[in-house]
Parts: sequence; structure tokens; C-alpha cells
Amino acid sequence: MYVYADHAATTPLSPAALAAMTACLRDDYGNPSSLHTPGQHARELLDQARATVAACLGAAPGEIYFTSGGSEADNQALLTGAALGAKKGKKHLITTAFEHHAVLHAAKHLERQGFAVTYLDVHDDGIVRPEDVAAALRPDTALVSVMLVNNEIGTIQPVAEIARLCREQGVLFHTDAVQAVGHIPVDVQALGVDMLSLAGHKFHGPKGVGALYCRKGLRPEILIEGGAQERGRRGGTENLPAIVGMAAALQDATATMEQDMAHVTALREALIDGLTQIPHSRLNGHRTQRCPGTVNLCFEGIEGESLLLWLDAKGVAASSGSACTSGSLDPSHVLLALGLPHEIAHGSLRLSIGAENTEAEIAHILKVVPEVVSYLRGMSPVWEALEAGRQPHWI
Repeated sequence: MYVYADHAATTPLSPAALAAMTACLRDDYGNPSSLHTPGQHARELLDQARATVAACLGAAPGEIYFTSGGSEADNQALLTGAALGAKKGKKHLITTAFEHHAVLHAAKHLERQGFAVTYLDVHDDGIVRPEDVAAALRPDTALVSVMLVNNEIGTIQPVAEIARLCREQGVLFHTDAVQAVGHIPVDVQALGVDMLSLAGHKFHGPKGVGALYCRKGLRPEILIEGGAQERGRRGGTENLPAIVGMAAALQDATATMEQDMAHVTALREALIDGLTQIPHSRLNGHRTQRCPGTVNLCFEGIEGESLLLWLDAKGVAASSGSACTSGSLDPSHVLLALGLPHEIAHGSLRLSIGAENTEAEIAHILKVVPEVVSYLRGMSPVWEALEAGRQPHWI
């Protein structure tokens, strides 16, 4: 048995997305900007996809801008907030220390452009406190960006409350919802956000496509010059097959969300109950305030890279954190933000499951992980020192 448990990195393409993309690739090759019949038919498909994505988010079609993915949408949101703020003399931004690197690196870029950025600390339960955001707001704050679901530990943030605080102070609010859309209910009106980012491949759509929601009245900053596409805000011929595939995947995920959430949450709880029985293990993030499918644990005395390689050999695909940084030997910035020491953060495991996973697959994970942890600890001089009492256990 081989179990795919890395859905937070990417998801398999849904049948609905595959069918929509295949039909588009085969039959709808026109350029949506062309005036002839094939072009106008392509334009109709583009408009339908925009309307579908908007409906799934509680937005208007004119508030959806297609991008190449979540990272581009995050960058566009931060640069938009910064540009609008600068016009009013506001050059301060607020985000958190455990955002996705698409947000953190965009914030660092803005710091080099003369903006001040406050990086809020995260509590050990992986939840951002609205009162911390309120305390950080300044008269010159232009934008606050707090993710809806953390990409490594899966905790759900109180975005609606934070957005309300920002709205009361006249501050723009953006949320990176890449790990939330398609997995939990996301309604931009209920959340009260000004901008929201999503990526198709996180909910069984194709890679290389995403979207930015910008509420009516906001015009996103142009990142790519060269054409009038996306109402003049993003040059370049639209990737129509990917866009229609993403729309089909999101519509499909939204239609089955309630039952999928119940199924995946039950599997997640079984994972947590079983794996936290391993001695000196730690669940990272709030026990229940998390998205249905993500479990992140640390096992003292082992290295995450070795754990992943052995799990793969035994039929489990997992991760030690964000796929965007899996090639790095540095410990997860998310776990360090929670206050974990480097040596513990190095031994992390992220299991992220989806609706297609089964109870039998969870049983396989629960059998294999303790075996691998025990084996690796048996070879670890760090674990030997911990067990001999030469250094204290942290967990």
C-alpha cells in the first residue's frame, strides 16, 4: 500500500477538472481577446469560469483576477496595499511571523522599498490573537495580511475578527486563503476581507493557476505589463485550460464540502489520537481549531529528512513542512515562530490528507510512523543522550 498524505503540498487533479481541461485543450483553442468566433467562445468560457469562482467565494465576478497561483496573488495583494497606502502617506504593514514565504518575502521586498513592517509573534497554539493585531495598528498602517489557514500546521486564524478591526481603522486587510479555499467554507463577505488569495492545485485543480479576490473599488497593482487582460491589471494571454479546470475543481469541492469535511476530520482525529501516543511527541498547533486534513507533529531525537525518506520507503508520502522550502536544511520558520527550539523543529512531520484517503490508509500510517520513529531513535546519539539523562527531554 502507498498512501499519499501530502495534500497541503499539492492535490491530485479531480475528474471534473480533468474533463473541463481536456475539452478546452481539444476544442477551445481561441484567444479570449480575439474578435472572431473561436476567440469569443473562449471569452465566454473565461467569463463562466470567473463567475463560478466568484460564486464559490460569495464574490462578484468583477472582483476575481486570475493569476499564475497563490504566490503571485499574495505578492499582488501586498504590493497593492502598499501602493494604495503610500499614496496617502501610509507606509506601515502588519503580518505574522508564520506566513507563507510568498507573503514574508514580499514584505521584505517592501521593507527594502522604505516600508516599515511589523511581524507579529504567534502564540504556541499557532493562533494569531486579534488583540495583538489591534495593538500593532498605527495611524500610518496601510495593510494587514494574516493567513486564513497556516500551510504547515493547519491552524485556522480568526480572520473575520481581525478584518473587522482593520475595517474600523480604515486599514486594508488581505488573507492568504490558499490552504482554506475548497476545504472549509470561505465567504469573502462573511470574512469581511478586502483581498484574498487562492491556488487551484490545493483543491484538486491544476498547478500554475490561482486567483486574487479584490473587493469592488480596489484595483490591484499591475505586476505584469504588456496587455489589457484581466481588465488591464495582468498582461498576457489567459491560461484558459487551467482557469476552467480550477473553476470546475472549486465548484466540485464546494458541492461536496460538508461531507468531505466530516470524513477528513474523522481521519485526522484518528491520526492525532494514534500518533500522539508515541513517547516524546508533540502536536503542533491548536488541537481542534485547524483545517480538516492537516496534522503536524514533532518527534524528539530524530531528523525530519530521515523520517520522510523512511516513510516513503514504507509507503507513506508526507512532508516536514511547506513544499516551497522542503529543499532547505533549515528548520521550519513556522515551528520556530511557535517557540520550538531548532533541534525539535528539525524533527517535524506534516501529514495532510484529503477526501480520497481511507480508514485503511490511516491504519497504515499509524502502523508505519511509530516503527520508523523507533528505528531512527535507535540509531540517534541525540536520543541516546536524552534517554541516558545526559540532557533533558524538551517534549
